[in-house]
Amino acid sequence: MFKQSILMTGLVTSGLMSFAASADNSHTTTQAITHAPIGVMGDHLHKEGEFMLSYRFMNMQMSGNVQGNNSISNDDIVTTIANPNAPPATVRVVPQDMTSQMHMLGFMYAPTSNITLMAMINYIDRDMTLTTYQGMSGTTVLGDFETASSGLADSKLAVLYRLYDSPKHKLHANIGWVIPTGSVEEKGEVLTPMNTKMTMRLPYSMQTSTGSHQGEFGLTYNGYSDNTSWGAQGLLTTSLGENDEGYEPGNKTQFTAWAGYALSDVVSASVRLKYSSSDEISGADSQIIAPVTTANPANYGADVLDLGIGINTVFTNKHRVAFEYSVPLSYDVNGVQMDMDNMLTLGYQIAF
Repeated sequence: MFKQSILMTGLVTSGLMSFAASADNSHTTTQAITHAPIGVMGDHLHKEGEFMLSYRFMNMQMSGNVQGNNSISNDDIVTTIANPNAPPATVRVVPQDMTSQMHMLGFMYAPTSNITLMAMINYIDRDMTLTTYQGMSGTTVLGDFETASSGLADSKLAVLYRLYDSPKHKLHANIGWVIPTGSVEEKGEVLTPMNTKMTMRLPYSMQTSTGSHQGEFGLTYNGYSDNTSWGAQGLLTTSLGENDEGYEPGNKTQFTAWAGYALSDVVSASVRLKYSSSDEISGADSQIIAPVTTANPANYGADVLDLGIGINTVFTNKHRVAFEYSVPLSYDVNGVQMDMDNMLTLGYQIAF
């Protein structure tokens, strides 16, 4: 996994540095080192009257399953993990791998020097491969099948408010409202343990929305010197109530810290640690009843520590192209969940 990360970092770094070199003779309005890694949202304010448009692409790969902080085999899952929607007594369908891709469109505007407004619209595309075991018990594999969902995900409106500003240290508050613009009624065809195919409501992880309004509150700090930058951000996301299907996402706390180094005025490299802690889903959707781990609200929420490596480039007219590749360093999940392999974030921004 880490060899893969280093190889990808080297390839993208080489490409971006070559691309940025062509702009090195142009006037650079903002140095690359002044930006946080592209995976950090709401990291900076803008000058009064300034706009920014952004696009991010996030690709997450997951494979295998873990219980707590240890791997668990398919056979162990179907013989020991209880099915809350029994019968059958244990789950009979096991996720194998999953790809989640998100497209994020962002807009920022600063009506004053101390306030920046932010809006984000997200589109998500998910694919999952699962294995069904035959009958009500045992370890006989019946076959594999795939499910997929795509569409608008939850959107966000936010206000960034400046608390402190000096040439080398900046601090602002993040206040956001997550709006459930996606769907919690996605359906798919499932291979049942009885060797029939049935259209059912997909589990929570395959829905494109939480279905709940959420509040987001936090602080972001940025520090700068001649060739280095550093920063930290803490965010709390909390549900404002149950959705129409009778459940709500668990609260989530995130803390991230990063450091950057200027390779030139237009290229910088970064390293970032992110710790997130989230609670299980509260309540349940009475129509999510498949005998699979992802249909159990108790199998959501985790404590995860991620490492990210990134590259920023900023060139003519405040264009920014950046990437970040992250992998998990440690985790402790609630119940049984899929294991995340890696996440890649690519982004483009233009300020005017």
